[in-house]
Amino acid sequence: MVGTTEAVNSSASNNKKNRIQVSNTQKPLFFYVNLAKRYMQQYNEVELSALGMAIASVVTIAEILKNNGLAIEKKIMTSTIDMREESGGRPVQKAKIEILLGKSEKFDELMAATAEEALDNE
Repeated sequence: MVGTTEAVNSSASNNKKNRIQVSNTQKPLFFYVNLAKRYMQQYNEVELSALGMAIASVVTIAEILKNNGLAIEKKIMTSTIDMREESGGRPVQKAKIEILLGKSEKFDELMAATAEEALDNE
């Protein structure tokens, strides 16, 4: 577990398989919630990342997962990054957040119950 947490801080973390970069314009919130659940099943943890206005979406996704008992918060990192405006104009600073979530103790149990419920509804 320690090695995984250290990998988050490395420069190679930009292409990590368990990172979800959230945009507030492209997909509905629950798309990201369900994707995060699948990533946690596969990798035991997921990193949610966003810039600017999408930060509120990342926080909401993390809170949904935590409040449903599926995830525990491992680490929150905030920073600012320099970006250029679309027209190649002046540099602008944007806020960035990264939230690392891990599986809760009840994750597998809750996911099994959800899958069973879905089968019963068919």
